[in-house]
Amino acid sequence: MAHIDLGVDETAFPGIQGLLRYRPETAQPLMMLAEVLLRGPSTLSPGERELIAAYVSELNECDYCAASHAAFAAAQLPQGVRLVDEVRADLETAPITAKLRSLLRIAAAVREDGRNVTAWLVADARAEGATDREVHDTVLIAAAFSMFNRYVDGLATLKPESPEAYLHGVNRIVRDGYLMPETPARGD
Repeated sequence: MAHIDLGVDETAFPGIQGLLRYRPETAQPLMMLAEVLLRGPSTLSPGERELIAAYVSELNECDYCAASHAAFAAAQLPQGVRLVDEVRADLETAPITAKLRSLLRIAAAVREDGRNVTAWLVADARAEGATDREVHDTVLIAAAFSMFNRYVDGLATLKPESPEAYLHGVNRIVRDGYLMPETPARGD
């Protein structure tokens, strides 16, 4: 049970879903940000960007966001769940490109403290082929998901235990993205 009354059935709207319905006026800009970061034009695939979100959420121990974004990443990466699980288990041995590994290292540094992103980490990413835009977007995804993780966990939203519970939104996210139809604000 969330710390506050979200005015929705939390089993139907777990994690951030209930929070978005509670405050639609804040939901819209948050979901616009997620849409641009995870699905907008980029040289990183949507699956790679979802993997960054899932990895940061895993490091932040936000079970809801880690599980949901892992499912979204797996649905959009050719190697699927196996690859996502390998990255979450051990970044250094996961079968990903050196460029993606270097970007995930930057993401990990951001989630600890933005000042931990060193010139060396950026130079390493560039040496592996990352562009300035990819470095920028990785930092912003990691920062945004650290905020999303704290939002979800700070209000103690429901976290489904079953991995299958996170699969229901996959087709909608992959097909339609993060923008939600507008709903009226909840009156208090």
